[in-house]
Amino acid sequence: MIARNARVAVVGGGMLGLTLALRMCERGIRVCVFDRSELGGLAAGWSIETPGGPVSWDRYYHVTLASDAALRRLLADLDLDAEVAWTTTQTGYLTDGRLVPVSSPRDFLALPGLSLLAKVRLAGTIGWGSQIRNWRTLEAMPVEQWLTRWSGHATFRNFWVPLLESKLGDAWPEANAAFIWATIQRLTAARRAGIGTEQFGAVPGGYGRVLDVLAERIAQCGGEIVTGTPVTSLAAASGGGVDVVSARGADRFDHAIVTSTPRAAASIIDGLAAEVRDRMNTVKYQGVICASVVLRSPLSPYYLTYLMDALPFTAVVEMTTMIPPAWIGGHTLVYLPRYLAPDDPMFEATDAEISSVFLAGLRRIHPRAADEVLAVRIARSREVFPLPTLNYSTTVPPVHTGVPGISFVSSAQICNGTLNVNETVARAEDALAELGVAGFADATP
Repeated sequence: MIARNARVAVVGGGMLGLTLALRMCERGIRVCVFDRSELGGLAAGWSIETPGGPVSWDRYYHVTLASDAALRRLLADLDLDAEVAWTTTQTGYLTDGRLVPVSSPRDFLALPGLSLLAKVRLAGTIGWGSQIRNWRTLEAMPVEQWLTRWSGHATFRNFWVPLLESKLGDAWPEANAAFIWATIQRLTAARRAGIGTEQFGAVPGGYGRVLDVLAERIAQCGGEIVTGTPVTSLAAASGGGVDVVSARGADRFDHAIVTSTPRAAASIIDGLAAEVRDRMNTVKYQGVICASVVLRSPLSPYYLTYLMDALPFTAVVEMTTMIPPAWIGGHTLVYLPRYLAPDDPMFEATDAEISSVFLAGLRRIHPRAADEVLAVRIARSREVFPLPTLNYSTTVPPVHTGVPGISFVSSAQICNGTLNVNETVARAEDALAELGVAGFADATP
């Protein structure tokens, strides 16, 4: 139980840590958030220098869906939900060098590279997946087994494998079937909720603005935020409470909550039982290298282009089909992500080397891109989301670490999702009850 007026350290200032901090502050808990660098983590914004001045937006691509209930509640509490600009996006599909739309049933029927029977089975797979509610059976089944059962081997090889590689890289054979189920569930959530066609949205200023408002609200209700200050150790104090050692020195709190990746948490929590430490250290993660490319004009009408052809990146995300170009100086912003293992040699490449390879790939799809590029900036992270291995939920590190006063709340504990901001916010709010935050069920902020 974390009582009102308790003093709590939150280690990690990403969306999860800041959401936890805000909700605890609202309930009279004295919170101090520590972050080793800057607020936001994977949701942080940044600027890209162009000849006409800086373009500021999210470091990695994010989207808000109209059906993202947890995220939209948070945005409403921050007085930001009414500012969200909504749009209906289109999707592209590249196969054998041919770029075609896949945004409507008619587009789907005309999809190249798949027979009519394959398309019927593919549609059936998606339809059946949207009806399933119990994901635990799927979690015990390899994704290949489930998809080939419903879609067939040819469709799995020609359609599903490139999509799995786009998110899981070469590690896709280790994934469970609940991963693709979660993707189907999120994309069909609006229709199940009666909203109709799913809409994508964003707040002016991107998640950088959301993070700024979050930080302001935390400060307004008495919380403290300390950036550029890595925490090096956490230990249960002999007289009760938790000793937190950071770059600013040692301090004692009534409780500490670590919101980092499991491996990072295991490296700073003293006194973990061997079983808990092993569970933290054995969670496999996927990393990402993502190029933000600023261009003079649009490349396509598609927000997302699925790539069936082999290219150095695994998707094309044209953000300015979703947000007004005026928000970023009238330019076009395109993300080129590649998901890969944390030890992949590409992480050792220079930004210039990655830019050269990625832009060469982009020109294969859009030849005129060579004359349109104004600037490129490379983001990289070795640990982005946990690999959804078989029976993943049985291996997740627990909230209660076994060390008195120290808890662990992480996106690694999302067992049936695709790791998006909505799921991260929901994980933070679900954890409040698990942590025993006083008054959570009945308090009114």
